[in-house]
Order: sequence, then C-alpha cells, then structure tokens
Amino acid sequence: MSERLMALAASPTDAAQAAAVELRRRYEWVDPRKADLIVALGGDGFLLQTLHAMLDRHRPVPVFGMNLGTVGFLMNSWSPDLLEARLLAAKTIKVPPLRMEAVTVEGERHTVPAINEVSLLRETRQAASIEVCVDGRVVLPELVCDGVLVATPAGSTAYNFSAHGPILPLESALVALTPISPFRPRRWRGAILSDRTRIRFRALDPVKRPVSAVADQREVRDIDTIEVTIDRSNPLTLLFDPEHALDDRIAMEQFAI
Repeated sequence: MSERLMALAASPTDAAQAAAVELRRRYEWVDPRKADLIVALGGDGFLLQTLHAMLDRHRPVPVFGMNLGTVGFLMNSWSPDLLEARLLAAKTIKVPPLRMEAVTVEGERHTVPAINEVSLLRETRQAASIEVCVDGRVVLPELVCDGVLVATPAGSTAYNFSAHGPILPLESALVALTPISPFRPRRWRGAILSDRTRIRFRALDPVKRPVSAVADQREVRDIDTIEVTIDRSNPLTLLFDPEHALDDRIAMEQFAI
C-alpha cells in the first residue's frame, strides 16, 4: 500500500477538518495532482464535489469517502485507524457519469457532466411544457410539469427518489426518467431505460414557459433543447470497505418508511 500515493480532501465542517488534522498527523499525503487515490472526508454532497473534480482530470483516480456528514449514503464509516489496510482491502465500483448537452434559446451550447442526475426545471410560476424523445422517437409530445429528470443508479436515491422515481441497483446499467409534479399526462409516472439510451428534451414554449437545465449543481438557464447520455469514456471509481454492501443499502431503501 505504501507505493500508492494518497491525497486528502475534507469538507469545511468542523468535524471533517478535525478528522483531517488527525489523518495528516498519522499518514503521509501528497498533492491531489500526484495522487493515486483520494480520501474524502465529509458527507455525500462533498463526495459529489470531489468526484466532479475528478472529471476535470485526464486520469481520474479512485475516491474513498469517510462519513463525517449527515447521511453518508455513499460513504464508508469514519475511523482514523488502519487506513492503509482498509484501502488495500477496498472493493471498487465504477460509476459512469451522465453527459448533458444543452442548447439555449440564444444558441449557446454547454456540455456538462452529472453524477447523480440531470434535471429540466421550470424557471417561473408557469408550468414547463416539454417534448420528450427517446433514441430519436417522440415518446411524449407534450409533458406539462414542474420538471423532469434523468437519474443514474448512484443518484436514484437522491432527487429522483424524492420525486417518486424508482431506486436502481448500482450495477443495473439503467437510468430513471422521472417527471417532477406532472400535470399532463397526469397518469405518467416515468420510465426505466437502458443506460445506452439517448434522451432528448425540447422546451415547447421557452419564452412564456422558460426552463433551466441542472446537471447535479451546475445550472444552464433558458433552455431550448438538451440531450442526456451516459459518458463511458470517463468512468469514476468509488472505493468501499468489503462489508459496505452498497447495493444492499440501495435495495433496502425501497422498504424505508
């Protein structure tokens, strides 16, 4: 394990910063640009930030998160002990991100990655009016709603679940297409699609009913069209303790009351 260079990232919370002081005292660390793996201290939100930083690297490295936040669904338990042994025994899970290609009403083009979900959301009190295409075929000529999202398995327990979307097993090769407060068609509750699907949204009245597109926390306003696909060219790697049964935790969320 000593041959692998570790970098440390910590959220600005008091608990994470105190833990970082303890780890810096006990282990050797390098600059993240030289590291073979990243140890991230915080909650799920901070892990998401750390993974997004990996997307900007030519060679994304594995990330081992330790929970010093609130939920920590994607994190391992916090302990300063035997860290090198934990990393040596850790199992890996590949997480391919989404890629959002957005075009605004002014013709500006934006390509933005997302790890959890891409959401199309109304900007005003007016409901959004959106055409939905799957692999080049119009499947919903007009979806009237507060919004609609595409979620990865890793993100299916986040915003997608709050919008009553399905929970997806982590290695299921599926994405969830989930409406947010749909008004018409009233009975449509979404779809589960192959992660090789190309999903395209078009704002039908972008002036009267403007919509924004959000890839995780990055927003592009006044959207004309967006296309969402899985980006297989730049997969991310999460590290977990062997006893951290993430798929089991995701499955059991379906029975949470």
